[in-house]
Amino acid sequence: MKDIEHRVPPGQTLTQGFPVLHYGSVPYYSDLSKWDFRLFGLVEEEVTLSYDQFMELPRKQFTNDIHCVTTWSKLDNEWEGIAVSEVLKRVKLKPEAQYVMLHAEHGWTTNLPLDDFMRDTSFFGLKHNGQPLTPDHGYPVRAVVPHLYFWKSAKWVRGIEFMEKDKPGFWERNGYHMYGDPFKEQRYDFD
Repeated sequence: MKDIEHRVPPGQTLTQGFPVLHYGSVPYYSDLSKWDFRLFGLVEEEVTLSYDQFMELPRKQFTNDIHCVTTWSKLDNEWEGIAVSEVLKRVKLKPEAQYVMLHAEHGWTTNLPLDDFMRDTSFFGLKHNGQPLTPDHGYPVRAVVPHLYFWKSAKWVRGIEFMEKDKPGFWERNGYHMYGDPFKEQRYDFD
């Protein structure tokens, strides 16, 4: 773990575990044929992918550190997932698209600038440390945007809305920072 002091943001504590934090109940899927993934908003044509279509997209390996707003950090996470760029090949964005809102189960949402979402390090996670995601960690698909606090990495993600203007998602409406840079400790809206 070289340069650990540059990898752990201020106010964070390292953990070897993978804490489970979320609001509301955990969705369980008995029939994934009813699962789909929508790409909508400021796109030339809306696209909906079935579970099978989504799972057929090319996968890559990713390694990153994750930082939770509740002050834990977990280093050297190994993931298997689908790059955001791969998913975005399925739509043509309108020029005014500048932000995204990730939509997840139970109406949960989080907002991101499009440029942050489209970084090479952002992806849709399917496996963590060699194992399929558990329901508590977002099975079957979670977003992973590792340069921001982990609440921006939506569990149980079901779609991407492309928007011209930024608007708050669930946690942002409830006091969390609109952007969430862990190295600037942007935890809450007054930071």
